[in-house]
Amino acid sequence: MPPKFNFPVVLVAPLDWGLGHATRCIVLIRALQELGARVIIACDGAPEALLRQEFPHLHFLHLEGYHIRYARKKSWLAPALLFQSIKIFAAIRREHRWLEETIGREGVSLVISDNRFGLWTKSLPCIFMTHQLLIKAPWPWLERLIQKINYSYINRFTRCWVPDAPGEKNLGGELSHPAVLPEIPVHYLNLPARFLPGEAPVAFDCCVLLSGPEPQRTVLEEKIIRGLHDTTHRILIVRGLPLATHLPEVPPHVQIVQHLPGKALRHALLQSRYIIARSGYTTIMEILAMRKKSILVPTPGQTEQEYLARHLSETQLCYCINQDDFQLAAALSAAEAFNYHQEALPLFHAEQLAEELNTLGGAN
Repeated sequence: MPPKFNFPVVLVAPLDWGLGHATRCIVLIRALQELGARVIIACDGAPEALLRQEFPHLHFLHLEGYHIRYARKKSWLAPALLFQSIKIFAAIRREHRWLEETIGREGVSLVISDNRFGLWTKSLPCIFMTHQLLIKAPWPWLERLIQKINYSYINRFTRCWVPDAPGEKNLGGELSHPAVLPEIPVHYLNLPARFLPGEAPVAFDCCVLLSGPEPQRTVLEEKIIRGLHDTTHRILIVRGLPLATHLPEVPPHVQIVQHLPGKALRHALLQSRYIIARSGYTTIMEILAMRKKSILVPTPGQTEQEYLARHLSETQLCYCINQDDFQLAAALSAAEAFNYHQEALPLFHAEQLAEELNTLGGAN
């Protein structure tokens, strides 16, 4: 371990709202290991299964997730989330108590929380990582209210890390670059993408990456499986279910798997001409980092994904289509005709993390 590194034990805890929070933590965990830190991971469910595959020798702690479910219809999403808000606030209080009980027992010296609002304490530095400083809402007054609540939690942390580039050439638009920032220091990490560009022989016309909370993950999967019989394209479907055991039946020109670990997933993406995925921030980040062409289908009613889909469609970085309008064969044809604008975005490097931690007090 570098002799001046003052954070020997780092607790990393991703939210369980889809796998994106866990996957982008992989890059940070590796960077922390390069610095010589002992990393402890706290999560449960699918994020834990994914991270255990990537880091089988690390120490894991059980930390219950928020377990949010979406509605099957877009018009029901806001009431569904409002109904679950009591559960969310209870989870935030619960994880705050859990942290206070855990840090002394585990010897934690730094906490990195990916969108888990309760993981702050006054006794040591705590980082809140998010790409959503502005949370989109249907009405401006509600957007301002949500941002006020969002910042009331973020400001309890020592610092806020944003996994995006600091300048105009960024991925998140006004989500990560709002007019008003939190009161605590905000540091832009660039893009902590697992995958870098590369070359591989084309094996698939399309790779489908399914992800996100239920039941909408299953709704899109069912639409795609129904559309498999309308095309002869070679397709790989990655279900995003590392804990599942049963696989749906698919035609011979299609391969389907529950989950792929990092190296295998990168290889599969490199072998694919197009990628169909949700317009989740981390998913987009990894696709664009590899400079791959994508077809994005935002989760109905999820304002963040709908905003990102519009934003990236306008800049021609991605082709986007609403779930209600999605038909597999038609989407692939439309992507063939779409004029993609591909460019390199600034990526995160481990050296940047060392510099940031030094400013936080990680070096004397």
